[in-house]
Amino acid sequence: MDSKEASGTVRKPGPKPLQSSSVRTQYLILYNFVSMILWLAVLGRVVLLVPMVGFGRVYQGAGNFTKWTQTMALLEVVHSAVGIVRAPIGTTLMQVSSRLLLVWGIVNNFPFVARSAGYSSMLFAWGLTEVVRYGFFVFTLSGYSPGIISWLRYNTFLILYPLGASSEAWLVYKAIPAAKKIRQEYAWALQLILFIYIPGFYILFTHMLKQRRKIMRGKQIEKIQ
Repeated sequence: MDSKEASGTVRKPGPKPLQSSSVRTQYLILYNFVSMILWLAVLGRVVLLVPMVGFGRVYQGAGNFTKWTQTMALLEVVHSAVGIVRAPIGTTLMQVSSRLLLVWGIVNNFPFVARSAGYSSMLFAWGLTEVVRYGFFVFTLSGYSPGIISWLRYNTFLILYPLGASSEAWLVYKAIPAAKKIRQEYAWALQLILFIYIPGFYILFTHMLKQRRKIMRGKQIEKIQ
């Protein structure tokens, strides 16, 4: 979802009244607020656990919580499919399904891969991205548009997307030998998924770049006016 999809317009900084008292708007505010809090908890656990117990034990403290928090994002596919939001269902489904693959198909089945630093870096990238994204939607849907939130929303992904995607690909790669011991076809499937990461990353990253250019262009026009 982008800012226009979530709020219908880009607003200038400063307090504004609620855009709408509709059930749809109130539901989206609640959904995004709850999601923001859940991902903040994931991020907090990773930040605290890494210096306390090391990368190898982050999964024990954050794994299950992350798994179910990410599963909740299936609602975003439903939102897109039924028209509650105008986010493209293709990119939404691609992003949600790739993350579900990681938490259920990879880490849940091969928990040893979570001992890698790549698991912690993945959760850090996911957590920070989602806290910013959901926080942005909460503010926008409530009629506010703080400049710092907009800047974070459309700039932090430049670092967090590559960090998250490379961490995900590393975990898939680490799981391939173990998958081969279970069934050769399983390993082939993971190899195919690893190959798909290249065009998949390109599609999602360029989608965000387009949204960023659109928003930044709008802000430049506002300054001129």
